[in-house]
Amino acid sequence: MNKVIVSLLLTLGITGMAHAAGDAKAGQAKAAVCGACHGPDGNSAAPNFPKLAGQGERYLLKQMNDIKAGNRTVLEMTGLLNNVSDQDMADIAAYFASQKGSVGAADPKVVARGEALFRGGKLEQGMPACTGCHAPDGSGNAAAGFPHLGGQHAQYVAKQLTDFREGNRTNDGDSMIMRGIAAKLSNKDIEAVSSYIQGLH
Repeated sequence: MNKVIVSLLLTLGITGMAHAAGDAKAGQAKAAVCGACHGPDGNSAAPNFPKLAGQGERYLLKQMNDIKAGNRTVLEMTGLLNNVSDQDMADIAAYFASQKGSVGAADPKVVARGEALFRGGKLEQGMPACTGCHAPDGSGNAAAGFPHLGGQHAQYVAKQLTDFREGNRTNDGDSMIMRGIAAKLSNKDIEAVSSYIQGLH
């Protein structure tokens, strides 16, 4: 009986450490370095740096862990997370998740094509609509770890979709959801859906 209780307590303790809750207030100070590229509140001004404001904690934490472990290569992030603890990353994720994201504008010349892809996919090619994971308003699914897309820079989204398609980004898991979807997108499709996402809110 005692062995069962000790085993249960150890399991709960390890699980608790592995899923440390982030503290947004503590994260604000810890995110100061991040602000140089991503903006102090997570709304980056540069279109090649992603907006982190309003992004789900689970997604942000996964990306930081993947970058730190070398499972996702982001040259601009090289070495920045090497000495950042799990708790610090959880706090940073909580801070950016608590911020309000800004929204850009879609190019009216491609918005219809972008909306059709985002809301309807390419069913004849087996590509589902983006709304299935990222919600009709682009808010994503924080609990499932599916990212918030609405308002994200078109240039950044286009690069990620291209990287997934070309196999330069592979941290979408063993099911390869994004690699499979991006493989069905042409350059014009990527341009259109990325622009649509930039104006989505």
